Amino acid sequence: MSIVVTGEAVALDLRPAQLPTRLLAALIDGSLQVAILVSLLVGLSQVSLDGAASAAASLVAVLLALLVYPVAFETLTRGRTPGKMALGLRVVRDDAGPVGFRQAFARGLTGAFLERPGLMLPGLGLGLSFLVQIAHPQGKRIGDVLAGTVVLRERSPRSVGPMAAMPPQLAGWARTLDLSRLPDGLALAARQFVSRASELTPGAREQLGSELAGQIAAVVSPPPPVGTPGAAYLAAVLSERRRRAEEKVAAVPASSAAPLPPADPSAPAAWSRPSPPPADAPVVPQQGFAVPR
Repeated sequence: MSIVVTGEAVALDLRPAQLPTRLLAALIDGSLQVAILVSLLVGLSQVSLDGAASAAASLVAVLLALLVYPVAFETLTRGRTPGKMALGLRVVRDDAGPVGFRQAFARGLTGAFLERPGLMLPGLGLGLSFLVQIAHPQGKRIGDVLAGTVVLRERSPRSVGPMAAMPPQLAGWARTLDLSRLPDGLALAARQFVSRASELTPGAREQLGSELAGQIAAVVSPPPPVGTPGAAYLAAVLSERRRRAEEKVAAVPASSAAPLPPADPSAPAAWSRPSPPPADAPVVPQQGFAVPR
């Protein structure tokens, strides 16, 4: 993993592409470039040109295959050539933003004239490029260093944090929740917070937990019992949302789920105690919660 700092000063954990993967992607692109170059040269051979014109046309064909090919693809596809698409790689700026023509041109020019078997120093430049990639912590080649870019893996497995567990004190109340207005993006943000809460400082954990709990409470009803801390509230909402999603996937009949009680307009804004759990639920002694912030 590698730390990439965005323009908003946010540190991202990203996975740079390893040398073997980049070599395989380069081999795919190189094969396509050779095929394009051969096709162009064969086509030029069918045209009657004098010596100077033939040399100029051949140079243009070489530039099209070695320089225009990577620059055009990386500019139009935001950092991907056919080889990178096949291997799930993408070129991005050092701040994780998409590359533009300037970065693609710097990478392509360096590759065509220095690093690959191209127009200048084919053997020395290629060996130097390998040494730079091996030594650089992010696996950058010379073109990446000059352009300020890095090649990342888009198809890397992601580590999954711990699943939110239902607090026993909130199990009965959670079954009465109306989650129809909870957007997926907000639920994902809460899921990421719960899975990484242990990595945050106590102050940041409390602040982020309170903010997320407030946002979710604005779209989820009824409100939690009085005194419920933000972390327990988030865990209960996420756990109940997951339980209902698992029931849908398993095609559980709707009659097997506990019915929702009718809304009571006269109910206070904050509940004084959670709803009683289902009859078949294990009896768990009630435990007090800290004063909410």
